[in-house]
Amino acid sequence: MEPLTDTVSAVARESRPPRLLDQIRHRARLLHYSLRTEDTYVDWVRRFILFHGKRHPREMGAAEVAAFLTHLAVDRQVAASTQNQAKAALLFLYGQVLGLDLPWLADVVAAKVPRRLPVVLTQREARDLLLQMNGTMWLAAALLYGTGMRLLECLRLRVKDVEFERRELIVRQGKGNKDRVTVLPENLLLPLQQQVDQAQAWHRKDLDAGLGEVHLPDALAVKYRSAGRSWGWQYVFPSPVRSVDPRTGKERRHHLHEHSVQRAVAAAARRAGIVKPCSPHVLRHSFATHLLQAGYDIRTVQELLGHADVATTMIYTHVLNKGGRGVRSPLDAL
Repeated sequence: MEPLTDTVSAVARESRPPRLLDQIRHRARLLHYSLRTEDTYVDWVRRFILFHGKRHPREMGAAEVAAFLTHLAVDRQVAASTQNQAKAALLFLYGQVLGLDLPWLADVVAAKVPRRLPVVLTQREARDLLLQMNGTMWLAAALLYGTGMRLLECLRLRVKDVEFERRELIVRQGKGNKDRVTVLPENLLLPLQQQVDQAQAWHRKDLDAGLGEVHLPDALAVKYRSAGRSWGWQYVFPSPVRSVDPRTGKERRHHLHEHSVQRAVAAAARRAGIVKPCSPHVLRHSFATHLLQAGYDIRTVQELLGHADVATTMIYTHVLNKGGRGVRSPLDAL
């Protein structure tokens, strides 16, 4: 017979409210935030609590939030975007998790993000970079440069969203949770078809092992219970190994990890002798700039990139003129 003390302690544990960090995770999942955002918010809240000597956030307010953000900016010297990310996590904590309607929340000033010109490769540099890559990493990088997709948009591409006959790709749930259509380069039709064939072979292997289910967005897994194992929902760039989903505990084959492509692009840039800081996102910048240089309308480029405001796309016009804004230096007249 189970001791009475053990029964009482078990009931007490069950009646105990969930830990604050667990509440953040539960709320983030309820609002369909990505796992990346969930982990980021939990990490910033943990840092905030530790910074103030493990005091509960209910005991703190505007002064403590401002002190933490000032610490990040002055002592840690983080970028303005990082400081704003920490602020967003704390606003989520107080507004969405603790449910505190505090007037000072609106008074927490966001850091001013400086306007930076994007790093853009020349067409020769883009060619040299791709020549230093091969296999799946080459295909992923070539798609980034050839379509203007963001890195995670590329890696999360599903088989059903590749239109070989129409020569287009459908980007689902891009930034701002928006869908859009972008171009599929003719030169990538055959390599992409080969990649899809490889992904299908792995999917069949998973099905034979009693697995083969892929993560589905939102509540589609509940609405269409067999969709997770269907071929069309599989990733175009599946990971070569299966892993356990941290949210459900199910063993699945996720997409390639973005760090793999980031490392491959950085290594290829070094081998190609490119001295500019080069990341996968630079290929997106280069796609937009080279289209504008080729004479395409800025509205068309805006739609391909998925920008909500054409002003965001306008930043790429900085390289369209010769030299510094098309000005001829007086030194050249000597």
